[in-house]
Amino acid sequence: MRGLMLAALGYAIISFADAAIKFALPVVGVAGAMLWRGGAGALSIALLTRGRGLWPRNKRLVFGRSIMHCSVSILWYFVWMSGFGLADSYAVAAAAPLLMTLLAIPMLGERVGWRRWTSCAVGFFGVLFMLQPGGELWRWEAAVLLVAVCGMALSRIWTRTLAATDTPACISFWLMLTHIPMGLMVLPIAALWPPEGFPDLFPVGWMLALLLFFGVANAAAHLLFARGFALANIASLAPLEYSPLLWGLVLGFMIWGEVPAWTTLIGAAIVICAGLYNLHRERVRRSQERAERGAQA
Repeated sequence: MRGLMLAALGYAIISFADAAIKFALPVVGVAGAMLWRGGAGALSIALLTRGRGLWPRNKRLVFGRSIMHCSVSILWYFVWMSGFGLADSYAVAAAAPLLMTLLAIPMLGERVGWRRWTSCAVGFFGVLFMLQPGGELWRWEAAVLLVAVCGMALSRIWTRTLAATDTPACISFWLMLTHIPMGLMVLPIAALWPPEGFPDLFPVGWMLALLLFFGVANAAAHLLFARGFALANIASLAPLEYSPLLWGLVLGFMIWGEVPAWTTLIGAAIVICAGLYNLHRERVRRSQERAERGAQA
């Protein structure tokens, strides 16, 4: 329960951080977002931990996960720069728990029965319903997001794997720090999509405060994710991936007046129901395993 509570708090914080950077992206651009996230995030973790427990043990996986996650962030920022809605992007991301369920089979050795295979198929039908030709989300940005969601699901699995060898501070610190070189690498591409500069009606000080909040909030959220994934299993945590959709609906409407299309909402509801059914089947399976072990003992 503590792992679930920590992860739920992390998803709430990251939703507000996402809203902050989506608002600031026209000002700072994709490269600027990466640099702010990496600089403020890594510094806050280093100060919070006083530099303790930051050196990785599983170096290859720590750095591989960090690069993967940064690549996902870059794709999300470019999509948001194009004007894609916050709630719409979270609706597409609702496919992540289904991918996590499937990836846990080869990566974590988890078993998936025919019922969960069926629910995953139903969930992907929900994704197709959202992305149907001529629909609100029938855009190139949705295809880019699907690629990013695959990387995001893989990153979540690796977080669970790293929890056995490395501290939450280590996992989060190197993730934040990797944003800096990745942000510098993306500068030539981001230059083709230059930011607009500070708006006249928005004070510079407030924008800087917003960017500082964005970096620190990301650091806090990923610390919570790393700890939460260490305490709870993937199947229990996967449904929490849907909570940003609720935050996105509220924040998107309040800040930008966004209202997702009915096809997006229905498709997202199908995906969420499929994911919740997967959680139910996982609980049933684990209960049966405990009963069998008890009978053998």
